[in-house]
Amino acid sequence: MSEATVLVVEDEPDIAALYAGFLEERYDVTVAETAAEAKDVVDERVDAVLLDRRLPDGSGDDVLEHIRAKGLDCRVAMVTAVEPDFDIIGMGFDLYLTKPVSRANLLAALETLLTRDEYDDLLQEAASLATKRAVLKAQKPAAQLDGNEAFAELVDRLEEIDADMDAIAESLSTDDYRAMFRDIGEA
Repeated sequence: MSEATVLVVEDEPDIAALYAGFLEERYDVTVAETAAEAKDVVDERVDAVLLDRRLPDGSGDDVLEHIRAKGLDCRVAMVTAVEPDFDIIGMGFDLYLTKPVSRANLLAALETLLTRDEYDDLLQEAASLATKRAVLKAQKPAAQLDGNEAFAELVDRLEEIDADMDAIAESLSTDDYRAMFRDIGEA
């Protein structure tokens, strides 16, 4: 795999420089300090975005919507001091990291994002939903989760995906698995 391109969207210059310093040895890094700048520079060359939710000229949520509306196939991690709430369920991000974020956690998040980029659409959706479920379970009391319709829909969708993946796995015979791995070995 060639060097991945990462867009860091962070309005605090010191934090942006810190993140870039963490990543530049492994990745091609671009920094944007405003929502407008992020919207201008994000394109099909970007593999992953580290996106703050609070920016001086708008919301990181708007940048995320812009990325998805343009149909860009990059993975997005929200890296923010904003505590997650049920509003994250409908958002099109892949990971949610709450600041402060260590070098090790930032690098691990990037590896996760880039690995997920290789997944098909169903696995990407499952990974994103599982992340949202885990973040909300860590932040919200069980009573709030149980009473939230959007969270219940998220859990239901995850169960549907699990059932779909189980059905796919059951439909593959041993010969199918052998053929897949034989084909991989010949590629």
